[in-house]
Amino acid sequence: MKEKILVVDDEKEIAELVRDYLEAEDYEVILAFDGQEAIESWKKHKPDMAILDIMLPKIDGMEVCRYIREESNIPILMLSAKKSEEDKVQGLGLGADDYITKPFSPKEMVARVKAHFRRYYQMVHNVDKKDRIIFKDLVIDISSHSVKVRGEEVLLSAKEFEVLKFFAMNPNKVLTRDEIFDHVWGYQSYGDINTVAVHVRKLREKLEEDPSNPVYIQTIWGVGYKFVGE
Repeated sequence: MKEKILVVDDEKEIAELVRDYLEAEDYEVILAFDGQEAIESWKKHKPDMAILDIMLPKIDGMEVCRYIREESNIPILMLSAKKSEEDKVQGLGLGADDYITKPFSPKEMVARVKAHFRRYYQMVHNVDKKDRIIFKDLVIDISSHSVKVRGEEVLLSAKEFEVLKFFAMNPNKVLTRDEIFDHVWGYQSYGDINTVAVHVRKLREKLEEDPSNPVYIQTIWGVGYKFVGE
């Protein structure tokens, strides 16, 4: 069965160009040209990936990303003509997996799509070391890709889960931001190393009772982070 990709951009020429390149790689593509149409298409088609422009009529791409992430952990790629760090951090903070600045190479776009699908399926289907990891009030179920904290299920994005899994597989070990970035995003990724800090912050907000005084993911100043499993 073909993977379905939702492509949302109010510039129809760009959306159609992306569609043509993705369809050439045997993906099924659903197009939408504003945020409201994007949400309606998401509800109707339940795609396997979303590629969202940030600047959209009616509802902007950030809000569409937030909406999808509340219901699903599919890969989400954000597009923007803006190069500001603030937009990038905001998009990643909402749960996007990647951020691509216009103008971009369609071939690079296809390469990133393939990479994100590959990582997503590896993460979902590969059971690594243990099916279930338990630390204090935190339960990480690798095989079902689910997380519970204090008995309540917590929805994580695909990348947030990968970061948490990497921490949990290396308890009480100091991990540098470079190590985390290379493991989760890959050394050939075009992403920004600050992505790691954004995802750690989001994990703390979702897992910790007091994110400013974290129990699980502790900062080791000048080095990186340590997942405290005792």
